[in-house]
Amino acid sequence: MSAEALPKLQTEGALPLSQQPSAKWFMISSVVFFVITGLVGVVLSLKFIWPEFMGTAPWLTFGRMRPLHVNGILFGWLLAADIGLIFYVVPRLCGNRLWSEKLGIATLILFNLTVLAAVYTTLAGNTQGLEYAELPFLLDIGVTLAWVMFGVNVFMTIATRKHQKIYVSLWYIMGGILWTAFVYITGNFATMFTSGIGQANLNWFYVHNAVGLIFTPLGIGLAYYFIPVVSNRPLYSHKLSMIGFWSIAFIYVWTGAHHMIHGPISQWLQTISILFSLMLIIPVWTVIVNFYGTVWGHWDRVKQNPILKYLMAGTTFYLLTCFQGPMHSLRSVNAIVSKTDWIVGHAHMAVLGAFSFFAIAGTYWALPKMLDKPLHSKTLANRSFWLMLWGGLIYFVSLWVGGFMQGLQWHDVGIPWVDTVIFMEPFWVARILGGVLIFAGIIVFLYNVVRTLGRPDEDAESDTTAATPAVS
Repeated sequence: MSAEALPKLQTEGALPLSQQPSAKWFMISSVVFFVITGLVGVVLSLKFIWPEFMGTAPWLTFGRMRPLHVNGILFGWLLAADIGLIFYVVPRLCGNRLWSEKLGIATLILFNLTVLAAVYTTLAGNTQGLEYAELPFLLDIGVTLAWVMFGVNVFMTIATRKHQKIYVSLWYIMGGILWTAFVYITGNFATMFTSGIGQANLNWFYVHNAVGLIFTPLGIGLAYYFIPVVSNRPLYSHKLSMIGFWSIAFIYVWTGAHHMIHGPISQWLQTISILFSLMLIIPVWTVIVNFYGTVWGHWDRVKQNPILKYLMAGTTFYLLTCFQGPMHSLRSVNAIVSKTDWIVGHAHMAVLGAFSFFAIAGTYWALPKMLDKPLHSKTLANRSFWLMLWGGLIYFVSLWVGGFMQGLQWHDVGIPWVDTVIFMEPFWVARILGGVLIFAGIIVFLYNVVRTLGRPDEDAESDTTAATPAVS
């Protein structure tokens, strides 16, 4: 299989990587929010065993801290990290500078001010009371405006590109920007003008597609860039990647209703959501074959490189996530696992195990390149990986096993509901252990990033790595 390298970034007339502040500061701010909201997650896991942990002040209750954790991880950490990495990747694939660094900095300021305001509103109990859509109306406007500014910057960078070939990462990024706008507006604005079953249907459309049409295309697009670059291998198949892109564009939008199976929605809508959930095997298969195929026969590089470990572990977690999703959309399985802790484990594997692993890998790779310095410590990068991997496995598996048994008990009319809560205690203790290990990995990740930022210039290494992936 012959490899054809995409054109390398032409830096003539472009800003040096060290002078691209919007990308750099989006990454840095995202790591800070990762630590803060990760700590909130540990506190929440402790509250399952000790409900009055940290006192009973209203702003420290589970009901207020949970939306802070969810929105902080989704927007403060993961979406901000993806924006920073996209600001890094797109110019390198287009052969020109970011269209407007000033617009990028304005986006950074507006986005982070909105996230900080959301910290206050969620702890104050000022929310819309909708899953994943807790932010008040004014903050929704802030997120939407910041996203429009971000989208304009990316699309104008692509429109003024020097390289005419559009690599698959750009397709996923462009699609993700458009889909995010549609999904976010539907979930946060359209739900305000509906009620009852209509509102629930729109809300679950948003909840599921927040992962499926926001974080999936952005994360997969970035992984399509970083896996070939970090492994120094040509992409297994560009044609296969395009099949995956167009199939996810037409399939994913119909899957959200599988969260309402056996609920008060029409049978035809439930059936359609099941069929399209099963059809997700098409885009998932293209991604998995492409990512594994790219490094196939060169697994020694994965062993030696902590960044590649994150990328390939994220690929494996993506495979497991996308196997679980269609399976628990089936009516017989859904009757057992729906609304149990199984779903919590599934959601955490998607956001942490798959897309956060991609974002961490991208940050470990891109930030040193932008600073024209080496990563502070590959040893620490390895330690952060193993802490998050083992912590994640303990977390996910404990909730899968406990949640499935919890669902079976709910179907047994002879078991009082309170006994099913008591039954879950050892699984929640395991979740605490997993959460602590994950948070320890986040702290090591933060320390490595901070030390890289502060590393003396005389220790810097030049960026000699190819700027764009190769494709076959």
